[in-house]
Parts: sequence; structure tokens; C-alpha cells
Amino acid sequence: MRQSDVTVAMITRDRRAEVVRTLDRLAALPERPPVIVVDNASADGTAEAVRAHPVGATLLTPGRNLGALGRNLAARHATTPYVAFSDDDSWWAPGALATAAALFDRHQRLGLLAGRTLVGDADDEDPLNAVLAASPLPAAGDLPGRQVLGFLGCAAVVRRRAFLGVGGYHPVLFFGAEETLLAYDLAAAGWGVVHEPSVTAHHHPSPGARAGRSPLLLRNALLTAWLRRPLPVALSRTLALAAGAARGD
Repeated sequence: MRQSDVTVAMITRDRRAEVVRTLDRLAALPERPPVIVVDNASADGTAEAVRAHPVGATLLTPGRNLGALGRNLAARHATTPYVAFSDDDSWWAPGALATAAALFDRHQRLGLLAGRTLVGDADDEDPLNAVLAASPLPAAGDLPGRQVLGFLGCAAVVRRRAFLGVGGYHPVLFFGAEETLLAYDLAAAGWGVVHEPSVTAHHHPSPGARAGRSPLLLRNALLTAWLRRPLPVALSRTLALAAGAARGD
């Protein structure tokens, strides 16, 4: 793989220590990928830490919190054909980006590759790995792995042209459960979205749930249904959410 085949794009907000740890990991990769960090208006010195880090990341400071749209900004600034997304608490395994680039080179319809995610110091399998591996979608001879309509945002590699061609992440969702709508849009545009476990990412989330996370996920899942699914599906999802609310969920 040429050094410039894959750019790693990271979004962050007020998580300086996590950013430095992730940049350390990315700097040690044999592929030596260029790195772009979008700082979503941090107030804890994150931007200064990124500037000082020896990995030499390109720092983008939009001046406000863009949420997941920060990934769109990073992709627009990338100059490589492929972009691998990391969060500030995740990074790619050595060799993963080389493997991903080779798969994209061989499969010209491949738009997004969802990798295998290992969690924490014990490298536990993320439960989503099994869900993606069991996808009921049929195999495609011109694509690697298994076709899927979902992925984990911190363990995905995209063909930059495909990602930007469908508009990237949708602005209505902002952050949380934003991946499904992007998968729908890529598939609808004719791009392959696959799970390929030979490409590995490591995820070390901070302990404890983030405040407001569950309601945001529910809201965005419902918005995705109304934006992209047939009316009966959207109505069914809405009724299910209303029933949950009536039960006090």
C-alpha cells in the first residue's frame, strides 16, 4: 500500500487524554497514514494537544460542534481515495488499513467496509460483530465479506468518492445512530456496504454511559425510518416507540 492510500479521520470534543492516546496508536501504525482531526469546539486544550503531537495530524477547528458532520468535513479535506474513521477512543490494528486499501482496489463497487471491532484491554468481541456476520443479505460476487445495512462509525473505511457522492452523514441526525442512514444511501446509490472481519479496529470506550445517549439513539433511529423507509415501516417504528413511552421506557 502506498503511504497516501488511506487517511484516518477523527472527530473529538473535550476528550484531550483520549485523543492523545489514539494519536499515539495511529503514529505507531506501519502504514503511517495521514491523520485529520476535527475538534468539535473543545474547551479542554484538545486542539493544542493535537498540534503538539508528533503524528503531524491536520487539525480542523470549525468553531462549533458539528457532531458526526465533522467526519464529512474531514473527508472533504482528505486527498486520499479512502478514508478510515476513528473516534477519539478507537484506533486501527497494524496492517488493517493496508488490508482495507487492497480490498477497495480489487472491488471497485465497494463503498464502505465495516471492520471487526475489539473492545477494551481484553480485546472482547463487540456484540455488533456477530450481528453483522449474520446479515441476511445475499452474497455479491463483486464484493468481499458480507453485505450489511449498518456498521459501527469508529470501525469503518469508506471510498471517499462514494461517501461524498451521497452527502456523507445526514445533518438532521447530528450524532448517535447516524450510521444506518448512510448505509441506506450508499446501497441505494449502487455502492457495496460490507462487513469484513479481516480488517480490525480497537475500541476503548470510557466507562459509563454518556448522558442523554439512549434517547438520542431512539430519536435518530426513528428519524432514519421516516427519512428513508416506506411509510408503513416508519409508522410501525413510531407506534413501537410510543408504546414504549406509555410503559415508562
